Amino acid sequence: MTAPRMAAQDWALLILLSLIWGGGFICAKIAVGAVPPLTVALCRVVLAALALHLVRLALQIAAPRDVGFWRDALIMGLLNNAIPFSLIFWGQKEIGAGLASILNATTPLFTVIVAHVFTADERAGPLKVAGVLAGMVGVAVMIGSDVVAGFGGHFWAEMAVLGAAFSYGFAGVFGRRFRDRPPLVVASGQLTGSSVLLLLPVLFRDRPWDLSLPGWPPMAAILALALFSTALAYVIFFRILKRAGSTNLSLVTLLIPPSALMLSVLFLGEELSRHHLIGMALIGFGLLLLDGRLFRLRRTA
Repeated sequence: MTAPRMAAQDWALLILLSLIWGGGFICAKIAVGAVPPLTVALCRVVLAALALHLVRLALQIAAPRDVGFWRDALIMGLLNNAIPFSLIFWGQKEIGAGLASILNATTPLFTVIVAHVFTADERAGPLKVAGVLAGMVGVAVMIGSDVVAGFGGHFWAEMAVLGAAFSYGFAGVFGRRFRDRPPLVVASGQLTGSSVLLLLPVLFRDRPWDLSLPGWPPMAAILALALFSTALAYVIFFRILKRAGSTNLSLVTLLIPPSALMLSVLFLGEELSRHHLIGMALIGFGLLLLDGRLFRLRRTA
């Protein structure tokens, strides 16, 4: 068996998700400048969980009552929220949003490896491996000389973001068991699980009652992280996972760096350099290799 193919609708959802999560790195950088990373992570998942449960109730969708679902939701919340959010936010105290998104783009490499080991229908063939490698080269070209400078000065912060990507790789494969569940139910369930997991660490480590109230920009950034980059994003996330599989879903992390770059151009006035354009072209080529569409069109012709 082979991994499911990506339809045009899946690609559209994937691009939308990359824009939402690309903006999330910018919001996270603003938030962690005034609020401890664990507290940012907890606020993000709690607010997002509340929002999705309200939507679920409004749509009259019942919450699952079986223990197995909530056990799996707890594990998914650990792999897909609690661990990666905490690591990325901690890393972003030292590194910028762009570099964090670039490092996060290693997720497809981890996902391909995990899926190859633990699944029977998403084995990594030569074409998929070549696509991941092409995408990773594109990511490296995009960041250019900043990679060398960044890894030299903030090694552990960058290793934390890579650890988050590794956790995402496991989450993408573990999430396959939710294919028969409504995306809204799965998203609200995993966010509830991660809220429970993060509560005690935040209470014991950050002591929120001792923190000063942040200004409006960090508060607005946390709200955007919760409602858009989490609540809305995970509904899209599980819809793509159900339709296209974990390996195809992981392509979103290759799209996040160029998405973040385009948002920077639009809202921060930054200019595109030649190596950015070359990097994005390589990433696009890698996506085509992973999808296999170029070769299918060639055989059809």
